Amino acid sequence: MKTQNIFIISDSSGATAQTLAQTAASQFPNIKAEIRRFPFIQTESILKGILNLALTKKAMIFHTLVSIELSQMVVTFCKEHGIYDFDCIQTPMKLLSEATGEEPAHVPGLIHDLNENYFERISAIEFAVENDDGKNAKGLLEADIVLLGVSRTSKTPLSLYLANQNQRVANLPIGPDLHIPDELNHVKKDRIFGLLNTPEKLSRIRKQRMISYGLSADTPYSDTKNIKIELDFAKKLYKKIGCLVINVANKSIEETATIILESLNLDTTTFED
Repeated sequence: MKTQNIFIISDSSGATAQTLAQTAASQFPNIKAEIRRFPFIQTESILKGILNLALTKKAMIFHTLVSIELSQMVVTFCKEHGIYDFDCIQTPMKLLSEATGEEPAHVPGLIHDLNENYFERISAIEFAVENDDGKNAKGLLEADIVLLGVSRTSKTPLSLYLANQNQRVANLPIGPDLHIPDELNHVKKDRIFGLLNTPEKLSRIRKQRMISYGLSADTPYSDTKNIKIELDFAKKLYKKIGCLVINVANKSIEETATIILESLNLDTTTFED
């Protein structure tokens, strides 16, 4: 398998450029993309060091630099040294400027300005952490979204992703041997989402988790028969509640989150960089 180094250079978090790079790389199954992110770059000296490293590593560069000087520095360096680069921000800014007749501010980090929306997002993330994995039953009543699922159905990463959409999310692990708090009975069913996966995929995921802990992969926890019992329990519970059920087996976190937000008639647009 071929390996391609990719550098993400940004004067903010770099999440937007990284998403673009990962999306593009995912379409090449025979290429292993080694992605390295360099966020909050705002000086020429540091940028020069990163560019020299990119040259050494034969890396291609995805960049989001709102500073014309820094962006041009990348473009010029890459052209002189035969490095592939993709400007993720200057071209869209130019198009917006031409379409509106307005000039961009060229100020790094404006999208993360400390406005009300920013603090709501931080609060939602804190809420998701405090109400992860059934830690706080009362949080079920305060949550905008409640996620239910057996172990390893992506409850935690999905909770954090939705929190970044300003949603207060609580997630609860379920299973035949787990206690279901009474508070769940008082949550509106349209705010509850039941997550499923296939027994085979859950078994693989759980075996990998056991191995990462230095334990045997073959345990009751990863046994397909036991997993089927857990999933049957989950399906019966979801049917009793009447909540929306989502099989996450072949869905990304983003896809699952979109289904949830659309079912609640919420805006699915988010800005990360």
